[in-house]
Amino acid sequence: MDYCFFVSDLHGKTDRYNKLFDEIKRESPQVMFFGGDLLPHAMRRIENIEDFTEDFLIASLRKLKQELGKAYPAIFVILGNDDFRSEEHKFIRAASEGLFHYLCNSKTRYRSFDFFGYPFVPPTPFQIKDWEKYDVSRYVDPGCVHPTSGFRTVDPGEDIEYSTIEKDLKNLAGDDDLSETVFLFHSPPYHSDLDRAALDGKFIDHVPLDVHVGSVAIQRFIEKRQPKVTLHGHIHESTHLTGNWKQQFGRTIAFNASHDGPELSIVKFSLQEPELARRILI
Repeated sequence: MDYCFFVSDLHGKTDRYNKLFDEIKRESPQVMFFGGDLLPHAMRRIENIEDFTEDFLIASLRKLKQELGKAYPAIFVILGNDDFRSEEHKFIRAASEGLFHYLCNSKTRYRSFDFFGYPFVPPTPFQIKDWEKYDVSRYVDPGCVHPTSGFRTVDPGEDIEYSTIEKDLKNLAGDDDLSETVFLFHSPPYHSDLDRAALDGKFIDHVPLDVHVGSVAIQRFIEKRQPKVTLHGHIHESTHLTGNWKQQFGRTIAFNASHDGPELSIVKFSLQEPELARRILI
């Protein structure tokens, strides 16, 4: 069995990272997934750490690899909408050292499985747009800011006005058989137990806000293509509001690892029997 850990939305919380590293040393998972929003909000300085990405996260993984040797897990990473893309080059460099696999809109092979990573989310009310795209059209929910507005820390290198999550997923998956795949998303699928936001009773210009804020494109993709496992984060309060951190869509089993409490949330599962997954709070 390939034993996996999945975490998301750690937002630079060093106590959560340290709990995670201790749990990795204690249980020795073969695979570790990081689902985005890994860095401090707006890259604020944390404690006495000058450069969180280099001086804490990458340095901690180097130390963990040295300590664990052959027991060091295969690690797969995406960033999230709160992570500045200006930090991406540090992740790419660390991946070239063999610390982890960086899966930005890409795939890689792990044993008999294909792992795909996709960091982009539909438009949000927030100003940072490095990892936001239109979902299935140029429609934006009331209260949200268009991906062509806001600000970006780097040039996106593509025409954002005509780029969508739907098109990206079609290009990423192609005609592949997805029956033995894991998709590492930051956004959850729309209108699910995993994308429920605390927007009850809130209005913009007398229009009620949709309490489901996930991706329609990801929802349709899962329903049509049926990957084995999909991993999600982004909406911290969803599990608290719905009581569910996992949901099944046909053959696909989906997990949300984000959490709105002070604890570290870890989803633990095997690639062969994901239906037996469990979630712990530390």
